Amino acid sequence: MLREITHNGLFTILLVIGIALVAIAKLTDPKRFNDFIYVIGNSKYLKIYSRDQKFFDKFDALLFCNLIICGATFLYILFRYFTNTKNTNINLLFKMGVGIGAFILIKVLIERLIASLFEIDKLVDNYIFQKISYKNYIGILLLPINAILLYKIQVSLTVIYIMVIILLIANVIGIITSFKMHQSFIKNYLFYFILYLCALEITPYLILYKVFMS
Repeated sequence: MLREITHNGLFTILLVIGIALVAIAKLTDPKRFNDFIYVIGNSKYLKIYSRDQKFFDKFDALLFCNLIICGATFLYILFRYFTNTKNTNINLLFKMGVGIGAFILIKVLIERLIASLFEIDKLVDNYIFQKISYKNYIGILLLPINAILLYKIQVSLTVIYIMVIILLIANVIGIITSFKMHQSFIKNYLFYFILYLCALEITPYLILYKVFMS
């Protein structure tokens, strides 16, 4: 059983690691990173780099690791507020990080399996690339959000709502951009798209929400 600590030293380390991962991604491919920064509401990045996507991409992997770290930190800040917990349970924080990573990766694998069954691999691969790009972007947004919640302002329900709304807006803009790029396909297969939306985009998050709240 890992011990609990009562200060933000661990979160400082996690923030530094997150910043380092983003910095390495930028150093690895400066041009791609500069294009990536404007991915929300701009399909240029998606159109250019979706053609060159690989099963394992170093750039996406670095940003994905940052997403896991920042996502787990943000969830733990919420957990600490709603449970009025002062200490930091490293074990629980680690489980949150593993849970976020496993949830996203398993979801991607299921989507790829379904795509293979219906022989729409190329379309789904592009769609998954877009979703991962938006999630990684949210991971970058979480860096300053976590820093503000930890060190700058007193965490309150209003502040949490504001931060969550900011993240939701970024996610919704990304989804709308994706739908615009595939609107012809969606119109032709509207019924299947609604099934996909309910089964793989809405239900998993509802389950995750119930698990988190319990």
